[in-house]
Amino acid sequence: MFLLPLPAVGRVAVRRLGVNRFWSRGFGTADMTKGLVLGIYSREKENDVPQFTSAGENFDKLVSGKLREILNISGPPLKAGKTRTFYGLHEDFSSVVVVGLGKKGVGVDDQENWHEGKENIRAAVAAGCRQFQDLEISSVEVDPCGDAQAAAEGAVLGLYEYDDLKQKKKVAISAKLHGSGDLEAWQKGVLFASGQNLARQLMESPANEMTPTKFAEIIEKNLKSASSKTEVHIRPKSWIEEQEMGSFLSVAKGSDEPPVFLEIHYRGSPNASDAPLVFVGKGITFDSGGISIKPSANMDLMRADMGGAATICSAIVSAAKLNLPINLIGLAPLCENMPSGKANKPGDVVRARNGKTIQVDNTDAEGRLILADALCYAHTFNPKLIINAATLTGAMDIALGSGATGVFTNSSWLWNKLFEIRRSMHSCSVPERICDSSQVGTFRHSRRDDQQRRDLVSEERHDREAHEDPDRVLGSVQSRQCLVQIP
Repeated sequence: MFLLPLPAVGRVAVRRLGVNRFWSRGFGTADMTKGLVLGIYSREKENDVPQFTSAGENFDKLVSGKLREILNISGPPLKAGKTRTFYGLHEDFSSVVVVGLGKKGVGVDDQENWHEGKENIRAAVAAGCRQFQDLEISSVEVDPCGDAQAAAEGAVLGLYEYDDLKQKKKVAISAKLHGSGDLEAWQKGVLFASGQNLARQLMESPANEMTPTKFAEIIEKNLKSASSKTEVHIRPKSWIEEQEMGSFLSVAKGSDEPPVFLEIHYRGSPNASDAPLVFVGKGITFDSGGISIKPSANMDLMRADMGGAATICSAIVSAAKLNLPINLIGLAPLCENMPSGKANKPGDVVRARNGKTIQVDNTDAEGRLILADALCYAHTFNPKLIINAATLTGAMDIALGSGATGVFTNSSWLWNKLFEIRRSMHSCSVPERICDSSQVGTFRHSRRDDQQRRDLVSEERHDREAHEDPDRVLGSVQSRQCLVQIP
């Protein structure tokens, strides 16, 4: 008889139910490299029996009700996102993980503005798939749980781990749809999640590996393999100088790593003359703060200060794979922000591409400097709209924490579209409008302007606590107001 790794109470119950005979009959021929994730809903009422998904019900019938019996004696009903693992139930699967999906039929949460049911599926499937990593099972079939796209996203996102630099890696797990569900929706979810994982890989890589040049090469490789309708321009320092992007170059000059201006195109519209959507992303591959250097604690996280560039480039790669009928352009100014004898100094005045001068009061407010030239260049394409993504600034984190994304916009139409899309999707960040243009205008005219050496100021106050320094709390507003005056 096999001694299976179940809790003691589970082993006693197994003998009483005679399940050992079922296992011993099939276990010798079981596929030891394949697992199965199945979903179960929470009880609607106290005395209700938890309900399996349709795939779960079918599997329970296949094993003559053994899954339900063992689940009932293995502990309390599963809550949303919790898992329970069983072994040897069927010869096709060495292990079966049952995941809690929460209540059945939940929809959009109006307060959070997300689809709670879809998010429950993603979280549960992700937790279930991760159980197989420790078991070193290389193939997993996943219950669609009523939404194959959400299940695919949960599986692919949950199994991702940055281990490029590790000698010993976890077993690579391949997840596929269980049963004859909506394969098209599953594949779409895989594509969406893979795009997010590309951005995660770029942001997790250490800065000595993910230089501006390396970042551009990775995006070029991914974009060219995604579609033949793409074009990539990796602009060197000489081109940046020709474009007179003095604001961008002023940040880049402090580092020995050469800057790159990455320009990518996806031409998916049947009408080549259609105005493009332009995405601009902040691409600081490492941000030390420059001469206004950051504290050493957690400075290593500043390898991800190119999160805006990673996001917009990954989004365009995904759009190309989806063959979307639109024209897209991505612009990413890429460089490091480092202290050196050549770096920007507090008080320096630099000139942007459009001729406006900017006083650098704090060299750690470098994001708006590189974005200023990129946004100015974006207008040369006569775009339908421009969306800028950036880790800008720490003040946004003070205002919202890590669970939300701040949005500034001068277009109510665009904001409403983003809000609608967010409502229909189920990503983990929650866009929230922080302040509108009238509030920003009021702030602009309230600022004391006692120096007339420049058109704009690039500053971010760090020297006092937030409650003592209102400028630090308003840092994100300052950066926004600087950028809206550039084009």
